[in-house]
Amino acid sequence: MYDLMFRDGILKGKRILVTGGGTGLGEVMSEAYAQLGATVYICGRRKAVLDETAKTLSDKTKSKVTGIACDIRVAEAVDDMVAQIWADGGPLTGLVNNAAGNFISRTKDLSPRGFNAIADIVFRGSFYVTLSCGKRWIEGGNKGSVISILTTWIWNGGPFTVPSAMSKAGLNIMTKSLATEWGPHGIRLNAIAPGPFPTKGAWERLNPAASGGNTEARQTAGMARNGEMFELANLATFLMADGCDYLTGQTIAIDGGMHLAAGGNFARLAALGDAEWEAIRGQIRSANDKDKVQRSV
Repeated sequence: MYDLMFRDGILKGKRILVTGGGTGLGEVMSEAYAQLGATVYICGRRKAVLDETAKTLSDKTKSKVTGIACDIRVAEAVDDMVAQIWADGGPLTGLVNNAAGNFISRTKDLSPRGFNAIADIVFRGSFYVTLSCGKRWIEGGNKGSVISILTTWIWNGGPFTVPSAMSKAGLNIMTKSLATEWGPHGIRLNAIAPGPFPTKGAWERLNPAASGGNTEARQTAGMARNGEMFELANLATFLMADGCDYLTGQTIAIDGGMHLAAGGNFARLAALGDAEWEAIRGQIRSANDKDKVQRSV
């Protein structure tokens, strides 16, 4: 349980879907929402992981947390999932577009398949879920709040993470565009751009040992530290709670000022040579293979 800055029960009555909610930052936000009284749905591709996380969070928070296996890259699967949620107690009040994929790579080494592996989840998948929820909110006359998890690279570029930077930049514009278009319906869209909040899945692909530690794992700019999970949870709660209904179309950085001081990206990896990049690819492949095994369980 997190030491949050909000009063108990502040999210009671809220119904929130967190994509990629079974692990990492998605799990962090899901726990905070459930801790504060919300009914939470989490989705992802690994059913066993979702079921385990949902049970753990339900037992810990005493709130209802439900896992739904869904590949958000498939628009029809997304619509089926959202319809299932609406049928299970009514409209959602909130959505967190958290599901993502990323890995470091020289852009010249990327294949179309590698690019699409990221873009299909982050760019297309997040849009599919937002659209499916938004259409239902508008048709039903319901208000809603959408939070998309971005990165600070949307402002200054993401060398060695180009598919993610491009996709997240697209979601930043989606946030601004739909905040205007859907504002008259009482639907708010905001985004969070976290700095480094180390999680196992992300760090295996963004900070493999073969990179020599020359990535965001060592912070020397701004506050010169990584983020604490409760800090992200507090911001995600603020954007989802009642009381800031006039706030929309904004992307908020939470990175201790790192991107202002030093760019907050992986530009330093330009110093690596072919041998180091080959070792990095091997470690990322190993992490991906482990994930595939889990998805087959």
